[in-house]
Amino acid sequence: MKNYLACTGLISLFSMAHAAEICTAIADAGNGAIVLQRGDCRKQVTPASTFKIAISLMAYDAGFLKNEHAPELPYQPGYVAWLDSWKHPTNPQKWMQDSVVWYSQNLTRSLGRERFAAYTRKFDYGNANVAGDAEHDGLTMSWISSSLRISPLEQLSFLGKVVNRQLDVTQHAYAMTAALTKQDKPLAGWELHAKTGAASGYGWYVGWASSKGKTYTFARLMRRDESDPQNVSAGILARDGFMADFPALIGSVAR
Repeated sequence: MKNYLACTGLISLFSMAHAAEICTAIADAGNGAIVLQRGDCRKQVTPASTFKIAISLMAYDAGFLKNEHAPELPYQPGYVAWLDSWKHPTNPQKWMQDSVVWYSQNLTRSLGRERFAAYTRKFDYGNANVAGDAEHDGLTMSWISSSLRISPLEQLSFLGKVVNRQLDVTQHAYAMTAALTKQDKPLAGWELHAKTGAASGYGWYVGWASSKGKTYTFARLMRRDESDPQNVSAGILARDGFMADFPALIGSVAR
């Protein structure tokens, strides 16, 4: 609590935060303590592609995913292809890097409705509602502008369980998910594992940062506004904003 009060008192230091920022939250992964909470961090919205972290754990645990490169699945006409980069054969590494929706859908179909829902409940992921709605099939679209919702604080809770390996999946599932989410370069001396997400005008950047035996989980949620470049994903905006803030943020909590 002492750390939390100290950090909330530092909010004025971060006046550079984007006007459309909804929440930035950071937790000590070792004990789950929230060390920074700025904004409305209990607001539940669609997780969008941040849910790929959960899908990765499910699919490696179930054996559908093998390693970073297998299986490679071919693109087929009729698959969701909102981006040209999705119209290519895709393996787990490309799936995570390019946020390929149709690959996610192949994985959840392989799991089936009951197993997919059971994993989501076991992970205690947000509201754990993968039923879908009138416009979205739950098995293939519940995490994109549909029934599944999660708050930034719930993201931290889930990510803490990932870091501490408390989700009752195989060690291989944890290791491969960490490998897929590892960012190319350290930031301010910290190794980052993270995922963007964007849907319904919301942008996410969530993950964990580790250095010298210390790990923090983090979540940035923002909402696109008219001042933002409209040709850039809200997830990329959330990522770039958080990374610009990261040295000051981590410097305030990692003492």
